[in-house]
Amino acid sequence: MIKRIGIVIALLTATGVYAQDGSVSPYSYFGIGDLRSQSTYENQMMGGIGMYADSIHVNLQNPAAYSQLGVQRGDDFGMTTYTGGLSYKQLQLKSYTTQENNNITNLDYLAVGFSLKKGLGVGFGIMPVSSVGYNLVSVSADSTLTNQYIGSGGLNKAFVSVGWEFAKDLSVGVTANLNFGTLESRRIQSTSGIQLGVQDNKSSRVNGFDFNYALNYAPTFKNNHTLIASLRVNTQANLTSENTQEIGSFSLIDGADEETYEVDLDALVLKNTDIKIPTKTTLGIGYGKDRSWFLGAEYSFQEMSSFENEFLAIDNLVYKDASTIALGGFFIPDSGPFTSYWKRVTYRAGLRLDNTGMVVNDKDINNFGITFGFGLPLGRSFSNLNLGFELGRRGTTSADLIEESYFKINLGLSLNDMWFQKRKID
Repeated sequence: MIKRIGIVIALLTATGVYAQDGSVSPYSYFGIGDLRSQSTYENQMMGGIGMYADSIHVNLQNPAAYSQLGVQRGDDFGMTTYTGGLSYKQLQLKSYTTQENNNITNLDYLAVGFSLKKGLGVGFGIMPVSSVGYNLVSVSADSTLTNQYIGSGGLNKAFVSVGWEFAKDLSVGVTANLNFGTLESRRIQSTSGIQLGVQDNKSSRVNGFDFNYALNYAPTFKNNHTLIASLRVNTQANLTSENTQEIGSFSLIDGADEETYEVDLDALVLKNTDIKIPTKTTLGIGYGKDRSWFLGAEYSFQEMSSFENEFLAIDNLVYKDASTIALGGFFIPDSGPFTSYWKRVTYRAGLRLDNTGMVVNDKDINNFGITFGFGLPLGRSFSNLNLGFELGRRGTTSADLIEESYFKINLGLSLNDMWFQKRKID
């Protein structure tokens, strides 16, 4: 057990800040970047709902679900679950007059979870929170002045979770998140007929904690039918940002700096600022039959109108309260160990509608996605390979904005291995 956990820790450490440059979206220009999903592909392919818990999958959204991990037969059998996911995303970016295509590949999460005893589970891992990756060009009406905006970086989080079934059908959980990363932005301005351009480089080193609390109520009725009700609260993240800014001129011919100086941010009271990401609350309810089918719905709301990032403030952006509606579920034709392979496959599908809370040029930026996928058993074990797909659209072409149409392919592994078994003396 110790050796296996050590391997996972080494793997997580080796990946480092892998969320950097994990976006090609122009909407990563705003806020702290393009917000990444905080769930495994098993949940993502069900529209992102997070209330469901079982014994063989890690649920990164819902720490109360760790209480169901690993234990299969009383207290004398337990498993460790290792999970990780890679995604490939194609984007079509369309404005009122132009269109271009782009793509990106990401490592989305690495995590491990295991049961300490029946009803008590823990886990840890690393995953991206947001990614910045944009290259935008704005040209004046007379074509004499050009502004180019370039961004990179992003935020990651390392987390530790614990879930406990403290009473029959009632589970609680908490996740502690350490957020860290760097946000980089650069504005380059050039004027027709002038050999020197002007550049403004900003950098923010960000870190801070937040916590995710969860409560699950899952009574079981006859014929193994289960009702699941869930409440999750992701507390306000009060992040600190250590900022630097350089302004200068450079040659448009060879790119060499001509004159550069560092802005005295202490005098402007911007050297160290706060980034406040408001509390997010999620309510969920679902119903299903154990190892057969499940259908659930969730509603999330977040007071994004109180979001603050003073150093990277943007003139044409305001925030209002955000919300998400998600619907999804799964179906297993026959989970018995001696049935045909395709009857043991888990078929998942869902949809979601995100009101992001961002209002750019007086236009709401919304996102709609349809998800579906398959959980493919690996042999006769509890391990499985999860293949998923997502089709969606975000933004609008009106008000000089960009509409994103995207297609995402997810490939994840959920590997289960027995790590502890009590010895019995006859």
